[in-house]
Amino acid sequence: MPADLTPDPARDRHAPCDRHAPCDRHAPCDRHAPRDRRPSEDIDQVPQAPSTGPSITPSTATSPPGRIRAGQPRKSRPADTFDNPPGTTQVWKPTGVRRKEVLRALGIFQRATADQLWRMLRPADRHDRCTRDTLKALEKTGLVREETRLESGHKLWVLTEKGHKEAKLLLPKSVRISALRKLRLDAKGRPVKDDGYDEHAAAVTLTAAVLTGAGFGTPLSWQTEIAHKLPYGYTQYADLTMRAPDARVPAMLLEVDRVTEPVDELVDKLRRYTDWFELLAPKADPNKEMAARYEQLGSKVQQFRLWPLLYPATGREGYVPVAFVFTGKTAEQRESRMQRLEQAAHRYFAGEPYPGQGEGITAVDYHQAVPVVVTELERITADPAGAAGKVWRRLGREEWQTLTEALDNPDGDRLYLVQWREAKRRREEREAAKKEAQRPVCVQCGAKFTDERWQYLLGRGRSWGDRTDKLCGPCRDEHFARLEAERAARREAEEAAERETAEAEVKKGRGLFGRRR
Repeated sequence: MPADLTPDPARDRHAPCDRHAPCDRHAPCDRHAPRDRRPSEDIDQVPQAPSTGPSITPSTATSPPGRIRAGQPRKSRPADTFDNPPGTTQVWKPTGVRRKEVLRALGIFQRATADQLWRMLRPADRHDRCTRDTLKALEKTGLVREETRLESGHKLWVLTEKGHKEAKLLLPKSVRISALRKLRLDAKGRPVKDDGYDEHAAAVTLTAAVLTGAGFGTPLSWQTEIAHKLPYGYTQYADLTMRAPDARVPAMLLEVDRVTEPVDELVDKLRRYTDWFELLAPKADPNKEMAARYEQLGSKVQQFRLWPLLYPATGREGYVPVAFVFTGKTAEQRESRMQRLEQAAHRYFAGEPYPGQGEGITAVDYHQAVPVVVTELERITADPAGAAGKVWRRLGREEWQTLTEALDNPDGDRLYLVQWREAKRRREEREAAKKEAQRPVCVQCGAKFTDERWQYLLGRGRSWGDRTDKLCGPCRDEHFARLEAERAARREAEEAAERETAEAEVKKGRGLFGRRR
């Protein structure tokens, strides 16, 4: 397997072009498409339209319960008091710990608002003022700058070159830092804004923020724009990659959609993810992989694939799950979009029937399928439990569930094992009934043959045809006992006759001798 077919965090959309300054998916160049790298000619590609939907940043009314905006009046505490337990009077100031948190988060996500960083880094705080003040302190030291203002009015913050270098030192080597967002100016020296891409970037960061705040990993659990390289010259990028094993989601790929792309493009993403999941690992034997797939050996097929070498085991059947997070436009438009995606992408997530469907087995084999879940940022922020609530729907199901419930497969291997055992029991009962119906009956007493007697006769093969073979064991023993008694009686009678004859001869000889004398 060529090395360039694997996800390469170091060579993705954030890597600098050799003809441009560093670029990313939010700042297109002639080498990169707005959402994905330009595919080969045999791949359908629909260009992304600029954002026209409403802001994805929640309003004050959708803030988590018990938390308020920094701008709201404080009734019982001074304006400069930190969110400490009642009775404390500590005055809050930006700390080194908070500054490092913000720098690391901006290093991973590239752009974020104070609201998003608050939700992600300090979900226990009652407002975002602490995070805003930290950003201002970092701005004074030249580590961050304001990129733009979103439609909602929130400032979108990015790292400066100095802050980017410092964030790189703070991040673990296993976490890739996003590309530096350099300030671009037009001919009149005014900053150039990429409003559509900024809104999408804000939606991506908010998605990570609400999931992190709900207990799905930490800010270091995320990576953005991970490349999945395909052999036909296309690279599929994931908006977000989440790893939250403590929440029973070892890995998940997320695509954030602001209802601006054609549904066909979303289906194509699932097709390309499926193609990548089916890539063989280096040195894997394709014949063995094909044989395992043909024999429906389930998880054994994955032993020959590339993806288990790069992602942890999911703990469930199927490939790494893919989540589509929709936001923007109206609730009706988002719902229509989810339904159309479900209809058009059925082949990629539906799974295959297990063998033995005629025996009452309804379980589904998901080992060669992509688990696909959908949600809405508006639904998450409106739910009191946030992303931990029943705000996820697995394509192919009707009900809204928690994320782990949606990813589980109660109708997969677990159901198959139960149904297989039940089918085996019924099959054994049918076979036993059929065998019982064929069990021979004794022609003498009418009793059925015992298993031992039947097996003995079956072992005799074609020689089984004697009249005694039609008798059960006791009747056969009785028959042979009677024959033996008859033979013994005959022998006794013959012996008695022989004795009488001999005695008669002796008497006859004695009589003749007496007369001669």
